[in-house]
Amino acid sequence: MRVCLNTYLVEVNSNGFRPAAGCLRLGEKRGSRVQGMPFHAPHRTGNRFSVNAMSAISTRGRMHFMVFTESFDAKVMCRFLARIVGHFDRKIHLIVDRHSAHRSKTVRDWLADHNDEIELHFLPSYSPELNPDELVNADLKRSLPHTHRARSQAELAAETRRFFHRRQRQPHIVRGYFGVRIQKDGPDQ
Repeated sequence: MRVCLNTYLVEVNSNGFRPAAGCLRLGEKRGSRVQGMPFHAPHRTGNRFSVNAMSAISTRGRMHFMVFTESFDAKVMCRFLARIVGHFDRKIHLIVDRHSAHRSKTVRDWLADHNDEIELHFLPSYSPELNPDELVNADLKRSLPHTHRARSQAELAAETRRFFHRRQRQPHIVRGYFGVRIQKDGPDQ
């Protein structure tokens, strides 16, 4: 049970991803027929690119996000924290995993300067099932277009932003992330 009076409780997670590559089934060649239908592997540019995204969700259905192309580090985390603080008029309690950027000295120093606006709470190590924002990552990866593969980093970033903007207008879905439990892998679960 999470209770915060006169504060906002927000869960945060970061994620990096690449567009899915078109894969042929074992033994198939480009242009081969599968059940009477021609199979064409998507055009590949040969370039590898990715984007990263951070999101913060609240039990009230609010979502904040940031899409970026650089590596996730303490500097990016501080930039995201500054953006989050600007959206709220009360103290924020942020629940984060134990990523090294979240625990870095740079972030701790930034938090010390803003301790009346924001406070971090850490999840136990290796416990993604406790973080509802992991469901945002899964939803994002499922929602990216499967019929059209992004051909550039800018296109992938635009598709990612489009997903987050859509979810911001759907608070009932954001609240639903908190009601679903993530299953751990394994036969005994």
